[in-house]
Amino acid sequence: MDLKKLFLICFLWVFSFGFSQQVTLSPAATISVITCGSGEELYSSFGHSAFRIADPILGIDVVYNYGTFNFNAPNFYLKFTQGKLPFALSRQQFDHFIYEYELENRWVKEQVLDLTENQKNELFQFLENNYLPENRVYKYDFFFDNCSTKIGAVLENTFGTELQYDYTHLDEQFTFRELIHQNLKINSWSAFGIDLALGSVIDREATPHEHLFLPNYVLRQLNYTSLGKAPIVLQQRTILKEGPKLKEPNFLLTPLFWLSVVLILVVLITYFDFKKGSRSRWLDFSLFFVTGIAGWVIVFLWFFTEHTTTVINFNVLWAFPLNLVVAFLLLFKKPKTKGLFYYFVGLLVLSAIILLLWGLKIQLFSPLLLLLLIALDIRYLFLHFILKKE
Repeated sequence: MDLKKLFLICFLWVFSFGFSQQVTLSPAATISVITCGSGEELYSSFGHSAFRIADPILGIDVVYNYGTFNFNAPNFYLKFTQGKLPFALSRQQFDHFIYEYELENRWVKEQVLDLTENQKNELFQFLENNYLPENRVYKYDFFFDNCSTKIGAVLENTFGTELQYDYTHLDEQFTFRELIHQNLKINSWSAFGIDLALGSVIDREATPHEHLFLPNYVLRQLNYTSLGKAPIVLQQRTILKEGPKLKEPNFLLTPLFWLSVVLILVVLITYFDFKKGSRSRWLDFSLFFVTGIAGWVIVFLWFFTEHTTTVINFNVLWAFPLNLVVAFLLLFKKPKTKGLFYYFVGLLVLSAIILLLWGLKIQLFSPLLLLLLIALDIRYLFLHFILKKE
């Protein structure tokens, strides 16, 4: 083949690849599901899923990635907080994709799908149609519409009832919160923050299909999924292995350490305040200001965002929004508001309700929260006593 013909073929391929409806995969093409291990950052803690299409005849080796977002998008953090962050389907060369995971020391596994030539082209056309500018953007939902749930959604949309899931391999079903904790360390700010921000709605048991919001469960489920009468996975292999992990984070930077410090400080200062018959106003202001701010954040996430998982959040019973007002009242040596000591009784009652809700598993809270609850209750009892005395 002379150079002119070769150049013409390459030009036509590149031109046609931009209009996928005109491209037909060769019989040598393979389509696979890529699953990636967890990373160090919170957004990568739960792993990742994507499709890979490789055709050695056409020279195609690309990854279709539904987990793409743009940090530089206008009002990124505001949209993220409000639950309006747009995600998009991206398409990139496999070499570029895998290089990122190699740098981050994350394992990558590939499951080659057992598809006929027609089925491969159906799936390819579906992905290419989704990649069109008018179709590629979607509103992200951590539990119900993310890069992992898209794997099943794409397969279901392409193959319909031919796709059959077998869930018998699930020995146990978990709540959404338990599934999150499988990917996070309890003594981490990530886990503590998630338990603070997400409400009781995630404490229900997830259906077997709802477990698929996590890439690890997609990886397992595909091995128990059939297309027609045959297993959909033809072959599974490891592309990247995980290297040695970094050392454990410094304990002095963990929430367990800092919440323990808060508890010890509150106990010691309250003891000396009690002995002297005085009150450390700076401590009262700090405790009530911080818990009040936290309460208003919870209220904002509950009532003023589109997040479906931050509603009915009983953390608001200890992170009480009115504490923000009381914080400024407690700056005075002798607060003028009558009956303020009854307010502290009410806060103690709310703490008891938290324990009841926890025991009944209506909402599970971070175990680390116990340290903070003890500290707050000790101070509430002291304030009730001393203000009543005054």
